Amino acid sequence: MKNSKFDLIILAGGKGTRIKKFLNNKPKPMIKIQNLNFLDILIKNFSKYNLNKIFIAAGYKGKKIYEKYHNKKINLVDIECVVEKKILGTGGALSQFKDKTTKNFFVINGDTFFDIDLNKIFMKYKNTKKIYLTLSNSNSYKTNNKLTNLSLINKKVVVYDNKSNYFNGGIYFFDKSIFKKIPKKKFSLEYDLLSNEIKKRNIIGDYYKNFFLDIGTPESIKYGLKKLENYLKKPAIFLDRDGTLIEDKGYVHKIKDLKFKNNTINFIKKFQKKKYLFIVTNQSGIGRGYFTENDFFNFQKNLKEKIYQKNILIDDIRYCPFISNAKIKKFKKKSKFRKPNNLMIKSLTNNFFIDLKQSIMVGNSVVDQKCAYKSKLKYINVDTI
Repeated sequence: MKNSKFDLIILAGGKGTRIKKFLNNKPKPMIKIQNLNFLDILIKNFSKYNLNKIFIAAGYKGKKIYEKYHNKKINLVDIECVVEKKILGTGGALSQFKDKTTKNFFVINGDTFFDIDLNKIFMKYKNTKKIYLTLSNSNSYKTNNKLTNLSLINKKVVVYDNKSNYFNGGIYFFDKSIFKKIPKKKFSLEYDLLSNEIKKRNIIGDYYKNFFLDIGTPESIKYGLKKLENYLKKPAIFLDRDGTLIEDKGYVHKIKDLKFKNNTINFIKKFQKKKYLFIVTNQSGIGRGYFTENDFFNFQKNLKEKIYQKNILIDDIRYCPFISNAKIKKFKKKSKFRKPNNLMIKSLTNNFFIDLKQSIMVGNSVVDQKCAYKSKLKYINVDTI
């Protein structure tokens, strides 16, 4: 699809002065929730959308963010980190990406979780050059002093309204022309740009009642993080790919050979509500030299985009290119990631808040069935759905 992908920029520069005692000398977006950190959760939550790339603007203690995320790939989305050499503020930090982004891009705050469907915003507003702002009125957040008392008038124009309790939700959608208004110096996105643009009635938006959390106060850490964990904990569908999600034509890797199995698509649509969807797939064709890892990435990205057109989101994928008789040397080994072993399942359960007892695995072979058994998952053969 032409113009169907977009970038996401995460502003991860705050010091977290009010919550310093909880941070253990780490930057605020890396505060721990169980074995994950807040930035992990943000990236995982948004990487399921049609992202081209994720950029992270790292500020205070940014080297730690850089070391963990730069040049990594999460849910097949590439991540690039840029560490500020001097304090730039939220606007100045954005200026660093002027020559890097797609035509349309999202910006989110690295200390705020707001569960919004980016794809829907993109499809609805990709042809406007106006700034787009998400609005929340979450009862769990009472400390906002940036862009509060906001309301919507004619055709969703954002205005100030002292009678309104809606506030800036911290997710912005921009056309690339916005960089003309953002100087390469210390500059506040909220105070120096958005506030003035609201007064000029140059910003549009929508209200959302979706889950919202800002981690900027001790109260939000003590009570909010547990609420976030409970919100994120849900069952999962672990789905084999070739022969289960798509037709198996033998080491499928060419986009022209991508064909979904209709019964699987219908099954997912019926049962995916409030569930994670993960793909776990053996891909020995990479190790055997039939196609490259980049071929696999390109095919999977195309699959991810096309399945969204069917209103299905893939939360993450695990694949295993290793096999003992591989032609490609680096993939020539036995691996417990390869089904029927279950390290792909364990990797996902270690990286998401999954209710394993209520989860299922869908496959088309004895290999999948054995993997499910080792993982204590209910197994469903695709031919029975």
